Amino acid sequence: MPTKNQFQLLTQRRYLPYFSLQFLGALNDNVFKTSLLMLIAITLAPTDPNKANLLNNLGAAAFIFPFFLFSATAGQLADKYEKKKLVQIIKFGEILIAMLIALGFYLESFPFLLFVLFLLGVQAAFFAPVKYSILPQYLEQSELTGGNGLVEMGTFVAILLGTIIGGLIISIEEWGSIAIPVVVFLIALFGWLFSLMIPNAKVKAQDPQLKINWEPISQTWRTLKEAATDRTLFWTMIGISWFWFYGSMLITQIPNYTRIFLGADAKVMTLMLTVASLGIGLGSVLCEPLSKRKEEIGLVPLGALGLTLFAADLSFAHGPAPSTIIGVHAFLQQWQNWRVLLDLFLIGLFGGFYSVPLYVMLQTRSMPEKRSQIIAANSILNALFMTAASFLAIGVLKLGLSIPKLFLLVALLNGAMTFCIYKQVPEFLIRFRLWIRGE
Repeated sequence: MPTKNQFQLLTQRRYLPYFSLQFLGALNDNVFKTSLLMLIAITLAPTDPNKANLLNNLGAAAFIFPFFLFSATAGQLADKYEKKKLVQIIKFGEILIAMLIALGFYLESFPFLLFVLFLLGVQAAFFAPVKYSILPQYLEQSELTGGNGLVEMGTFVAILLGTIIGGLIISIEEWGSIAIPVVVFLIALFGWLFSLMIPNAKVKAQDPQLKINWEPISQTWRTLKEAATDRTLFWTMIGISWFWFYGSMLITQIPNYTRIFLGADAKVMTLMLTVASLGIGLGSVLCEPLSKRKEEIGLVPLGALGLTLFAADLSFAHGPAPSTIIGVHAFLQQWQNWRVLLDLFLIGLFGGFYSVPLYVMLQTRSMPEKRSQIIAANSILNALFMTAASFLAIGVLKLGLSIPKLFLLVALLNGAMTFCIYKQVPEFLIRFRLWIRGE
């Protein structure tokens, strides 16, 4: 029986175990990733900054590279086999990886821990196609927007919490490196236990006759080619990947922006990330009432407009940097900083309006027996766009562009990209006009 609102899903077995395990998975990824990168900085940066920078960049690449290698294979497996069983196997694999993390901290070996981070990226790459393709098997059509909204909210809250928890624990000299493996193992264990609670799906969405192509490069190319045959779905994936490009460009700059242009400390940086995450969470859960519990891609132009306007405003929002590094209390006493926080919150809010309907569209308009492969293609494109964002940011900053001007560039690029998407798929603007009129 369909629920009356999305929060009722959190009381039902067909949704709560899934929501919990995906939340814990995102939390675990970021607890370990943050703790490892911070440990590298704490240990090596003072004596060997070049090595520290190299290992940090290798760490970022180690986690994202598996999405290029294994997403296509993961999509095939998720379309061929029962998704519930796959989730259980993948979450059990996280427990094994947690044990390797403990071994790596015991050996005090950064190369080994980077290899384990790669394995965690592999696990995440295999989970990604199942994460979104499984929802239509358990939720009614009217519940998909709300269910996806909760997932988006949970993911960003988990990323934030994982970043904070990993950073706080590893900074404790006496027992931080002992506590991290314990925390990671417990999170993985609870994630696996939640996977055992997922009920059988009433709706089947698999193709047992699908022949798996185990060669990753050729299958990746084939998956992208097949995805490109449906213009609407392909440009939906481009829209989602662009959102990750946009977010990566902005969020990656927050630490240096906070220190250089706001003259603030790490606690202020955490405050800013928290505000942005709260905005995404609120925007994601508001999609259900705004869409009247149906697929509503008319929200996408609204979200894109907000992403453009408030990124542009963020580029002008900061005041003069103080002469000394300030904390949260002093930061909040300057009115310009409230403008910065408001911009970040609204970027998150409109980001929720933009991304959630696109994920719903991807789920509802792809064929059930090929849905996981479509979502795998989306994962590949996400990784490509995020990698491109890193290279572009490095390039324009090296050319002398300031971080605030980079925010303005992102806003302009967002306007140009969304115009291209609307030109290819006019349905977005048509639905936006109808949504404005309440139809």
